[in-house]
Amino acid sequence: MSFAGHSARKRFGQHWLRDERILDRILEAAELAPGDRVLEVGPGRGALTDRLLKSPAALVHAVELDRDLVAGLKERFSSRQQFSLCEGDVLEVPLTLPDGFQASKVVANIPYNITGPLLDRLIGRLDRPVDPPYQRLVLLVQKEVAERIRARPGHTSFSALSVRLQLLARCESVCSVPPRCFQPPPRVQSEVIRLDPLPAEQRPDPELCRSVERLLKQAFLARRKMLRNTLAAVRPPQELKQLALDAGIDLQQRPQDVDPQNWVALARGLNATERSG
Repeated sequence: MSFAGHSARKRFGQHWLRDERILDRILEAAELAPGDRVLEVGPGRGALTDRLLKSPAALVHAVELDRDLVAGLKERFSSRQQFSLCEGDVLEVPLTLPDGFQASKVVANIPYNITGPLLDRLIGRLDRPVDPPYQRLVLLVQKEVAERIRARPGHTSFSALSVRLQLLARCESVCSVPPRCFQPPPRVQSEVIRLDPLPAEQRPDPELCRSVERLLKQAFLARRKMLRNTLAAVRPPQELKQLALDAGIDLQQRPQDVDPQNWVALARGLNATERSG
């Protein structure tokens, strides 16, 4: 089967990226080298796959859910030795490559309806990061999500997701992608982002991460309230005030004003207080 008889399916969130310039920007951001082994999520009709296979990468392993697209991808790329294909749901199938090893980099035009679960799968959670991490992820996502991922403290988009991912990876914007770059066009703006996961020695340890996660959940449940109110139950007022001061936090601040490293410092102080108490 060719792709000629296939139409984009709304239930799979299919929007084909067709802008040559954006495809080139994705490849540039991935910085593929001869030893790289690439995991591509949602190859669709293979516009990006074709570029990946022409890159220096040693292997391109694609995961596609739509069985009709799988047939077309096999027809188009099965003769390429460095290409392999897995039919299935990327949230469920093993992400190891056919030889049992992990990919070094991920390139994905993410279906927007699974962005959160897929980020959990590819990067992990704050207290359970993917280990070993991928060297780099280049992801095409909804612009609103990209802004939350890379936002800095004080920005309206800064959220608990910002803190979590910035403690796990270096996050940068590659380029904006307007709807006209897709067929069919989505109703939202999009953005390509680059995530470089941090090695284990640069991440907070799991115990500390669990404490950061508890603080984030409590504080961002009421993101418009001051921390002196949202964190009031954490420790007695004077003790909390001193811990916050030591961590470089003003309890008059709101959660979106606090830098990720200050959240870590507060969690560290709380852990030390609990152990000594």
